Amino acid sequence: MAEQSEQTAQHDLTGRTVAVLATDGFEESELRSPVAALKAAGATVRIVSIGDTALTIRGWAEHDWAEDSINVDGTVPEMKAADFDALMIPGGVMNPDRLRANADAVSFVRDFFSAGKPVAAICHAPWLLVEAGVAKGRKLTSYPSIRTDLVNAGANWVDEEVVVDQGLVTSRSPEDLDAFNAKMVEEIFEGVHDGQHA
Repeated sequence: MAEQSEQTAQHDLTGRTVAVLATDGFEESELRSPVAALKAAGATVRIVSIGDTALTIRGWAEHDWAEDSINVDGTVPEMKAADFDALMIPGGVMNPDRLRANADAVSFVRDFFSAGKPVAAICHAPWLLVEAGVAKGRKLTSYPSIRTDLVNAGANWVDEEVVVDQGLVTSRSPEDLDAFNAKMVEEIFEGVHDGQHA
């Protein structure tokens, strides 16, 4: 915890707004922990979902639905990448699988890459990067079961707790959240990256 406080002091995100793209079935810890880290660093966080989502979304907590819902601030395409400084995508199996089937969500993700803005994706979330056509040539990691999907999309997949590639931050699972959160905050603090592109 002291390490996270030190990280927050070094990388003040006051004035930055971060979109968290999620729908029902996100991995509970992979949304709540990064959101807490972003807020601790001073960022404003907005939960963005897809049009067929209700005003709240529910996470998946290990083996069952989470007890508490999360309020949604808006949906795609109502919200645009231009309104935000960065994007975070939590994992869970259901969440990215539903999002990658939604054309508006896929375009929303691609627009962050086109603008060179930082993107952080954990666990199964890189599935969405494949669908957005932004994984090719990028060094990243993910939950091991989707490794082949990423490699087939042209990504350079590695088995590390956190991987940073020109504003793109990826991690494998909830066990990597401390490292993921620290690098996410750092990359958002750095801002637009020339090497981040669609």
